[in-house]
Amino acid sequence: MNDIASTQRLTGWRVTEQASLRARNTFRVDATAAALVEVDSVDTLPEMFAHVRARYGDEVLVLGGGSNMLLTRDWPGTVVAIGARGAAVMEDRGDSALVRCAGGETWNDFVHWSLAQGYVGLENLALIPGRVGAAPIQNIGAYGSEVKEFIAMVNAYDRVSGQNVSLDNATCAFGYRDSLFKREAGRYLITSVDFVLPRERELRVDYAGVREELAAMGVTTPDAKAVAMAIVRVRTRKLPDPALIGNAGSFFKNPTVTVERCAELRADHPQMAAWPAFEGGMKLSAAWLIESCGFKGLREGDAGVSTQHALVLVNYGKATGAQILSLARRIQDTVATRFGVHLEAEPLII
Repeated sequence: MNDIASTQRLTGWRVTEQASLRARNTFRVDATAAALVEVDSVDTLPEMFAHVRARYGDEVLVLGGGSNMLLTRDWPGTVVAIGARGAAVMEDRGDSALVRCAGGETWNDFVHWSLAQGYVGLENLALIPGRVGAAPIQNIGAYGSEVKEFIAMVNAYDRVSGQNVSLDNATCAFGYRDSLFKREAGRYLITSVDFVLPRERELRVDYAGVREELAAMGVTTPDAKAVAMAIVRVRTRKLPDPALIGNAGSFFKNPTVTVERCAELRADHPQMAAWPAFEGGMKLSAAWLIESCGFKGLREGDAGVSTQHALVLVNYGKATGAQILSLARRIQDTVATRFGVHLEAEPLII
């Protein structure tokens, strides 16, 4: 790997050649980009893309916080990172508000900003790593909520048309950990997201120990801030901190099967965790499947499966992305052999 990097400052963006990406992905794997472009002003995107295309070619990777990505090799082209931050109320509607947040803002900071302003809805999504611009791509979700419930519009630069576009919720085609932006990877660079956030909403506390955590906190009549605090406590206890050990959170999606297939599996495995899926059928606990195959806590060199949660693959220090991917594929193969169920990876794999 070439550790020599050169930086060029241009109007509205900065270019670093032969840039290390280790600090820009939460797995903390070593990789180098031919060029890293940090964009301060989204108004300069057409000019910036023309510049990098002429100098570095057409291979462009848009990078947020690097929290949902596994780099298995160096990137031969340009990595683009949006630095714009901040959130503002665009329209106060009384019982709700239209809020715009810049794509470069840290997601967890935005959640707590919204709660501080008196809005509710995002509390169940507290402490999810990454940037606001990445949230629609993955349709992030946790503890019974998904971000698509609150998105009114996604504002982006369309690299195909060379135009700024605004896509409404329906056009984004959200699905379980899925969206138009994921299916057309690389086409859209999300510059900001418009959310409709209510001032009042029924709290969702009957999921994955949230009510029990509130009780442990001594909270009998919770508000949205208390729910967010409870979820932060649960996530901190259950999931390893990427600042302390490299990981990208849940590595696999919970698979969905038919009701009939779920019944067949439960006949052989009565303890198997499952629940009704939003889109129909039954969703199986990927963590239960992986742990049942004996992978929880497994370590091979510096690549491993977290001792805290079987869904989380970790880098203990010097694992390569290829080594982590190899372990992930072995987990997929073993689960498929034993249960006849395919586990789909959540992170973007480069």
